[in-house]
Amino acid sequence: MSLVPAFEIGVWNAWIFTLYLPLHPFLIMLIVKDANKKMEFPAYNKTEKIISTFTNFILFFGLFIYSVFLPLQLGTIWFYVGLALCVSGVIVWTMAMVNIANIPLGEPWVKGLYRFSRHPMVLSSFLIFIGAGIASASWVFLLFSIVLIILSAILITAEERFCLEKYGNAYREYMNRTPRWIGIPQSGESD
Repeated sequence: MSLVPAFEIGVWNAWIFTLYLPLHPFLIMLIVKDANKKMEFPAYNKTEKIISTFTNFILFFGLFIYSVFLPLQLGTIWFYVGLALCVSGVIVWTMAMVNIANIPLGEPWVKGLYRFSRHPMVLSSFLIFIGAGIASASWVFLLFSIVLIILSAILITAEERFCLEKYGNAYREYMNRTPRWIGIPQSGESD
């Protein structure tokens, strides 16, 4: 892994792994019926607004633009490990979208992957960005991906606060039995 890898525009660059990012809103609209009604966003406080803006515009799109110039390390162990993480991330993201599409409007998202993680879509982004950083063997990309993960984790608290206000004790019970990132639900009940 190098701190600053060679930059070159090419077909076999890390953008292949991060392409879902600019397509994300369009893919959601295709997969999830009434996506604009189901995808509500929390009211952020001043600090959270700054973090959200920085995360969404500078880090997400900055990483995507950086990935356009970042060659993948094809044929290396770095590439195969990164590829496995990215593919896992895309699978998790797709399954989460299908879960959301099958949840009736106005109900909390607690079925499917949401039984094992309260935030599988965010988890999928982590897998994709870390995978792209490893596949391109770029410490810089990995470092910015980790910063993105930390800032996203801070914003998750606002999402959970919003869901608690909207769904009350039902969401609190869901939080008590379902891990934030990934794990086995504490209760054997099916949702």
